[in-house]
Amino acid sequence: MESTVESTVAIVTFRDIFQDEAGKKSKFADEFRTLAAQVLLDKQDMAKLGWKDGQKVMVKNDVGSVVVAARTSGDDPHPGLVWMTASPWSNQLLAEDYCAGEKPWAGITATLSPTEESVTQISEILQRMRA
Repeated sequence: MESTVESTVAIVTFRDIFQDEAGKKSKFADEFRTLAAQVLLDKQDMAKLGWKDGQKVMVKNDVGSVVVAARTSGDDPHPGLVWMTASPWSNQLLAEDYCAGEKPWAGITATLSPTEESVTQISEILQRMRA
């Protein structure tokens, strides 16, 4: 049985060359979604939560929500701190009132919870933007 534990975390977004290259090929391709629609958690946090690598999680804050894959980070320990690539998925968690060029690369607080939902598709994110 999978864990139903929620976790409140601080998210830091970052640029990733592999995600950028995949996005240049196609923002609608599986390769781009796999690299961009994920959160990287500390190995001990993943174990404590009882989550498996690749498990789908809902990332939600007072701005928005998105479903991504939870992945185990290979970086040095960073408990309570989650890495997320700067992408259409992370943008769903940012307020619209930031100044152009001044994205808050750190300090996004969100709740992560396991879900049976599929990773949010880029087409759904585009629909949200049109609404």
